Amino acid sequence: MQIENFIKTMSLQTLYIILQQTLIITTLVIGMMMVIEFINVRTGGLWSKRLQKSPWIQILFAIVMGFIPGCLGTYTVVSLYVHRVVNFPALMAALITTTGDEAFFMFSLFPEKALLINLILITIAVTVSTILQFSMKNKFIGLRNEEHSFPVHENESCSHSHHHHHSVKKNIKNISFVRALLITLSLGVLTLVASGVIDGSHHLNLLMGGQSEESVMHSIERHQDTESLSHQVHSHCHHSQQSTDNGQQTYSSDCGHEHSHGGEADWIRIILIILFVAILIINIVAEEHFLEEHMWQHVIKVHLPKIFFWTFAVILCLTILNNYVNIHDLIDSKPFIVLLIAILIGLIPQSGPHLVFLILFANGDLPLGIFLANCIVQDGHGALPLLAESRKAFFLSKGIKVAIAIIVGMILN
Repeated sequence: MQIENFIKTMSLQTLYIILQQTLIITTLVIGMMMVIEFINVRTGGLWSKRLQKSPWIQILFAIVMGFIPGCLGTYTVVSLYVHRVVNFPALMAALITTTGDEAFFMFSLFPEKALLINLILITIAVTVSTILQFSMKNKFIGLRNEEHSFPVHENESCSHSHHHHHSVKKNIKNISFVRALLITLSLGVLTLVASGVIDGSHHLNLLMGGQSEESVMHSIERHQDTESLSHQVHSHCHHSQQSTDNGQQTYSSDCGHEHSHGGEADWIRIILIILFVAILIINIVAEEHFLEEHMWQHVIKVHLPKIFFWTFAVILCLTILNNYVNIHDLIDSKPFIVLLIAILIGLIPQSGPHLVFLILFANGDLPLGIFLANCIVQDGHGALPLLAESRKAFFLSKGIKVAIAIIVGMILN
């Protein structure tokens, strides 16, 4: 009943931002899938076959992708796993290495410690992925058959290089419905990015953290010498429940939601523009068979609905949960309880909740072991597409990371 009341009173602005988050994640993942699909077909699957042949190169590649701040690198590895290009040990390497959007904070607030933390995560990732590589029989958990692998036909890889200019003119002159639709979708995404509807900042301020990046940065600068940041989180980012004149309940926060994401927002926006300009060109130059069988039937029809609806459902549920559970108030003074809380919050497949622990660590109020435990378990938004494609792989990866986090947290504390 309470949840129903909250849904009724949920502001359109909140739903709009949830939709923005869903769009940014779905757009990045589908965009990466399209480009990977095109490269794979163009090369006859040569690059993916080489990657498939060497599990150690897969692990190295996955660690590099996971080390990249933000979620794009992890999205790439998840996409490659779904298509059986990299195996589960490599996927685990990326998921352990990544700290999602929190990496931007870490390298801004404490760069030297951030580098040390990432080196520890990489060491753990190498160790765990190596053990899994030697011990696992089924290295494609949750992928039941070969349907997810990249479909490559013999005539496709060699036919692209012939009569290229003639094919482009022919494609435009005799444009098909699928090509016209894909070109329109590409232009639509570019328009949404340029207009800010798909926002590169993806509003990390709202759903679970209860604060914006900007408010966190200003709070650290303003209060570091005067009071503990743990008290600051409670006093300046406390959600309050207010009554309107007509008796309805609304939810507000003392921390502002309007903010600029700075370099990260620009970086994501640039990536999206480059990605979909490339996809637009692909939709113009590619053969009809590729567009229909690969882009439309495989990427759009199979993957897009699952990724979009699972992402939207998870973010919506987390938003509702945040209005009944104040995450900040869960932090206790007892180290083991805080460790368990850090691990549990790390399970949330979203950037934002983990900022609480990052702030406390930046201020010296949180031990390294507890912060590392949270970093190990969490993967930002990166694992959301995995949840959509393979629940078994998602929960197994989280289970392994929880076990590692408990061991690391207890040893370092």
